[in-house]
Amino acid sequence: MLQVVGLIAGGLFALSGLFSVYRIVRGPSVLDRVIASDVLVATVICALGAEMAINRHTDNLPVLLVLALFAVLGSLSVARFLPARDSA
Repeated sequence: MLQVVGLIAGGLFALSGLFSVYRIVRGPSVLDRVIASDVLVATVICALGAEMAINRHTDNLPVLLVLALFAVLGSLSVARFLPARDSA
């Protein structure tokens, strides 16, 4: 039963990754591309976490922490240096 759940989760993670890569390539603005890259990193983090839960190990925990750190720092740097748009 756990293998079936793993296959379904893996398929959904792959689909999410494909949609994120599509938005990174075709995004009309820089902000769309940044959000899609954040979604892609979050998908990779979730996929690694699911793999660790299914196989019952914690070998990838440092990778998860580094990816989470880069995701936060990337989002903060883009928010800081992306020019603000006027709403008027």
